[in-house]
Amino acid sequence: MTQAEPTFRLLAVHAHPDDESSKGAATTARYVAEGVDVHVVSCTGGERGDILNPRLADDPDVLRDLPEYRRTEMRKAQEILGVRHTWLGFVDSGLPEGDPLPPLPEGCFALEPIDVTAEALVRVIREYRPHVVTTYDEQGGYPHPDHVMTHVVSVAAFRAAGDPAAYPHAGEPWQPLKLYYNQTIAVDRMRAFHASFVARGETSPFEGWIKRWADRPVRAVTTRVPCADHFETRNNALLAHATQIDPDSWWFAVPLDEERRIWPTEDFEAAASYVPIAPGEDDLFAGLGSPAEADELAAHVRATNAKLVYDEIKEA
Repeated sequence: MTQAEPTFRLLAVHAHPDDESSKGAATTARYVAEGVDVHVVSCTGGERGDILNPRLADDPDVLRDLPEYRRTEMRKAQEILGVRHTWLGFVDSGLPEGDPLPPLPEGCFALEPIDVTAEALVRVIREYRPHVVTTYDEQGGYPHPDHVMTHVVSVAAFRAAGDPAAYPHAGEPWQPLKLYYNQTIAVDRMRAFHASFVARGETSPFEGWIKRWADRPVRAVTTRVPCADHFETRNNALLAHATQIDPDSWWFAVPLDEERRIWPTEDFEAAASYVPIAPGEDDLFAGLGSPAEADELAAHVRATNAKLVYDEIKEA
């Protein structure tokens, strides 16, 4: 039997089912089309999510068992994107509302001990051996407790996965080489879409975003991945999460041809890397050489306890 050629491996860590389709999905679809092995982790099952599609608000199958329905949606999205998928197994924390905010529910993901949550993700990293990991920044992309905790857990697992003294029963150590934060839903991207509607004299579905984000800082994007040819796949994956996505919502307000013209990339913020991050980077695997060379570099980093050459990780 001929040994298979090595391939690049990408691990995308998300909080809930549907996040993998709304953040970086065109990028993952592009890499899958290029032969990259992409693996998505959902930290929770989205058990406390609301039904956001009015067409399904009274659907008896949805109302009977929303968590199981969301698992079915995730399977559909997984097939569309062509990725592998793992449920990390923690329980959705819900989005607290009110003033003052109510306490988070006991046993939810955001309240789990970090040693428990990080070890679970370390196990996935050591089994799958990704070269690159993507997740959320220290604000969670937006301040949902599960998104913030996904950041905390991903950073902890990235740091621990290559350390043989950390979680010694969680598999053979493996050190991912790069960590990125998704910045797909970003201030400047929304402003660009809003400006296109205004220029045509049309009502912009992004006006509310612009007002809410008037004082929101623009994150330092380091990496813009061209993936416009995969926007349709991204939309189809997002629509697979039918309980979470209203097909008439702002998600689909910009025609694909217009979106490809205005913003043909998905954007990422490099957080940590064992290789330099070059200005104008357009590939998450830039600087890693071939897949075989990346495997060798990961082994070298692990064996020599090499230091990061790029480290912009901030604590949540």
